[in-house]
Amino acid sequence: MFSGKPMKPTFKCYLPPAQNDVKNNIEPPVKLEPKFLPGEIIVNEVNFVRKCIVGTDSSQSDLWGRLICTNFKVSFIPQEPPPKQKSQLSHLLLGQQDISLTCLDQVVTVNDTRGKKKVLGSNQKLKFNPMELILYCKDLRVIRFCFDEAGPESAKKVCLAIAHYSHPADLHLLFGFEYQGLRYHQSKDVLLWFSLNSFSLPEYIVVPVSLTDQELKQLSSSFNDGRVPLWCWNHRNGSSLVRMAGQTEPLAQRKTELKIFTAITKSHPQRREVTFTDLDRNLPNIQEIQSAFIKARQICTLDPFEESEERWLSSIENSRWLEYIRMFLKVSAETVYNLDGKNASVVLLEEEDRDLNCVVSSLVQLMLDPRYRSLNGFQSLVQKEWVMAGHRFLDRCNHLKKNDNKESPLFTLFLDCVWQLTNQYPAAFEFTEAYLTVLSDSMWIPLFSTFLFNSSKQCTQLLQDFAKSKAIPPGENHAAFFPPVWKWSQQFSTRDQTLFNNPMYVGKGAACVQNGEVKTFQRTKKAFSSTVRISSTSQRNGVKGEEETLQRRASLGLKAEFSPVKDESPSERFFRDWFSRPADQQGVLIPYVLPSHVVLWKLFFLRWVPEACIPHGGPATVYHKVSLLVDEIETLQNKLRQYKGPSPHSTPKRPSAMTLEGELADRVSQVISELVAVRAGWLAGFSSCAVQ
Repeated sequence: MFSGKPMKPTFKCYLPPAQNDVKNNIEPPVKLEPKFLPGEIIVNEVNFVRKCIVGTDSSQSDLWGRLICTNFKVSFIPQEPPPKQKSQLSHLLLGQQDISLTCLDQVVTVNDTRGKKKVLGSNQKLKFNPMELILYCKDLRVIRFCFDEAGPESAKKVCLAIAHYSHPADLHLLFGFEYQGLRYHQSKDVLLWFSLNSFSLPEYIVVPVSLTDQELKQLSSSFNDGRVPLWCWNHRNGSSLVRMAGQTEPLAQRKTELKIFTAITKSHPQRREVTFTDLDRNLPNIQEIQSAFIKARQICTLDPFEESEERWLSSIENSRWLEYIRMFLKVSAETVYNLDGKNASVVLLEEEDRDLNCVVSSLVQLMLDPRYRSLNGFQSLVQKEWVMAGHRFLDRCNHLKKNDNKESPLFTLFLDCVWQLTNQYPAAFEFTEAYLTVLSDSMWIPLFSTFLFNSSKQCTQLLQDFAKSKAIPPGENHAAFFPPVWKWSQQFSTRDQTLFNNPMYVGKGAACVQNGEVKTFQRTKKAFSSTVRISSTSQRNGVKGEEETLQRRASLGLKAEFSPVKDESPSERFFRDWFSRPADQQGVLIPYVLPSHVVLWKLFFLRWVPEACIPHGGPATVYHKVSLLVDEIETLQNKLRQYKGPSPHSTPKRPSAMTLEGELADRVSQVISELVAVRAGWLAGFSSCAVQ
């Protein structure tokens, strides 16, 4: 019945052949492990911690993992690796979930049963078991950890450890000293470090040639902290920028000033008189700046963010942070007028010559000298006018958290002013706002000498003590074991560093040192290509002609029509003439300082707010649209004022003028209606935008 031949298969199998070794084809789960630097140790840790992700209504997006406190950072190790953002920089010293201990501003614990909050400091006790930990960071981050499933004792210990190690009792207890001490023995660089004769000034400074060494020694005792007047920069016309501290002997003040001013006058080719600017009278003090920054930071870190949106713009303005930015830019522009317009030397006076003078002298040189708008030039400017000039980074950053009264974001204010210039003149600077933001964040990494000390002398003394404790031979270069922040390869890869370079830069290039010599600044008359400047023949220094729809922002309150005005002051004439000339990216830059021109630095203030970081839309985009509409309303209203009704002694207006006036009035009404609609749509759609 059955044939002995094998039957032909009647079904064809389309399945792949069975795998003999299944285990080899299954990818093992990725287990994240903490990464530590040399000398970094775990102080305390706790498992089963939930990290709250802001910008979501539910806890489904939260991350679960392990919270670790080391002697350098607070690190969160998630159970599953979160998706990495393509646009995010990869930091070589800190991971995506890491926070440097020096970056912590406040450590707050919450008792969920009673809702009790407590701000923890060093060596403090915690009477309740924390259910939540909130970390307020100096880079405006607010990070929350919940201990729903964690052990109560372990949670308490890790909170106390974070609070303790974020408040070091001494500068030597910062992790940077331990880390750089271990790294030193791998370095072979040797350079003699000279001793310093002044507490807050570098050993070598530039002074007028007419002052002898003996006179300088006598004069130094008359100034605060022995800070003799410090030369900053020299204009090609011979005028000089000098910064000076207050005097300790009021009776001899006039005599000392006369001697200093006479010496500066003699150094000028035309013997021009010196212009004196008292910054303490014209600018806010460090406490006022700190208060304004705290208010602006609170507005930008409110949670939930949308609660303040209805009056958000007015709240930002009421914080006075933008007002102070305008004040510093205006004083700097007036100094530019004195140096470039009046051909007069300028002396910047500040009581201690270590805060406000750093900001203004740096901004003035940025506006006048294109060399400092390159990447290398800007870094040398910060090193010269801030680090070597004795700015109190240790006190102003409050790294040791010992005296809140001395804390003030002077360097952050300076970077904001620089960003305002880059925002108004995007082709004049080689660096980007990403570079400025990264530079600001580097203040809170205690591994570099740039932002860690109050003066170069303090740096030398502390590093000498540090070298002895680490058995480092004398005579070694301190930069070999405590490098400056400018070695960006320590923090970012070469690929990430390309984000620091501005592709629109039309300057002479980043290389400002050739054959070992720094090139002398010479103002150029070169007119750059209109394809690069995106300008027309009617554009003058960034100000568009009347035929264009939107007027570019005016400067220092000057009138837009640039026509001669009776009783015009020399400074007003200087600014009017400057704005009437074609733009020169390698020449003098004067900022726009009207309230509508100085805007919030959104990349710095709003980068941690999810609602403001929505791609292709959201409040940030609406805010930009509103700003454009406000500028257009202001422009149209200015044009309407030119077509007012006829006065009793004037001739009747032509029909064409009356028609144009009617069209302008209609356009003003139309733009105002559009502005109201945009604002209404912003508020109505804000909740839906927050979860996109």
